[in-house]
Amino acid sequence: MADEPLVLGIETSCDETGVGVVRGTTLLADAVASSVDEHARFGGVVPEVASRAHLEAMVPTIGRALKEAGVSARDLDGIAVTAGPGLAGALLVGVSAAKAYAYALGKPLYGVNHLASHICVDQLEHGPLPEPTMALLVSGGHSSLLLSSDITSDVRPMGATIDDAAGEAFDKIARVLDLGFPGGPVIDRYAREGDPSAIAFPRGLTGPRDPAYDFSFSGLKTAVARWIEARRAAGEEVPVRDVAASFQEAVVDVLTRKAVRACKDEGVDHLMIGGGVAANTRLRALAQERCEAAGIRLRVPRPGLCTDNGAMVAALGAEMVARGRAASDWDLSADSSLPVTEPHVPGETHTQAQAQAHTHTHDHVHEVGGENLYS
Repeated sequence: MADEPLVLGIETSCDETGVGVVRGTTLLADAVASSVDEHARFGGVVPEVASRAHLEAMVPTIGRALKEAGVSARDLDGIAVTAGPGLAGALLVGVSAAKAYAYALGKPLYGVNHLASHICVDQLEHGPLPEPTMALLVSGGHSSLLLSSDITSDVRPMGATIDDAAGEAFDKIARVLDLGFPGGPVIDRYAREGDPSAIAFPRGLTGPRDPAYDFSFSGLKTAVARWIEARRAAGEEVPVRDVAASFQEAVVDVLTRKAVRACKDEGVDHLMIGGGVAANTRLRALAQERCEAAGIRLRVPRPGLCTDNGAMVAALGAEMVARGRAASDWDLSADSSLPVTEPHVPGETHTQAQAQAHTHTHDHVHEVGGENLYS
């Protein structure tokens, strides 16, 4: 275990300041500072508020993670950071912090992809990812079907949301129902006491001529909102629990149906589900039911690893080091629209052989001198 790469990961793509420490595929620490309460009064994430919260939380959260892991910053083999996609200002805070720590410590820097990190985090729970792996990522900003034959270099998009992501739809319907923000957990809670078949809400993009793997939740969101408005206009009580259950069932029905279909079409016998909405209890239950019926093995990390966290970034960073992927250069920048086809942002001046050599020597891969400013 001591020979496995020890990596610190920093995640700041949205409103969570996450810092994780991973050795190989073993999670040593997962520290999170959330600013969700600061956004609740606005009914959604405010980018400037998120960026300022990251600035305040960064140093103490890194310190907490290192202390929890029982390691010194000098012991690290690399620093990984989410380079995108995400909120530009929030990403810049994380990338700047990662550069500062990597420079001061004389360690390699790895800018990695947020979505690929959500897939890789499952290694911390269930061991190495099968190759290939089909992944369904569901969050406030993304609903994607991805096929990965190598999480460090080959991630192929199968389908994505063409309008509102599933998590965004949960937030909007929760707001219409006056349930607060964030909407995912509260709708899940109310839905447990409701009837999922009480209201026949539409299933978007499930017709014979629709894209097989793409998602659309805008029409569903509008249908639910209009149904609620009609009841209120008529002076009738809105059955909140039944609405929550029926809306939730429409979302998870489409998600799981398309994911299982993609596995069958591609001949993949593993499905991994990640992202914040993967914590939804009904999504997990229906996915398990449909995967078992189709002979597909389901892998879903525990809820704490589904939401944005530094552990997932550290996990992908450790995989980059272990496979000798090239480190990023000092001109690494945040890319709010970084495509998932780029699991990491390698530097132009470093070969895989150089990166592998530095894994063992701990020299400064960015060639700014061998001095360790923390020594």
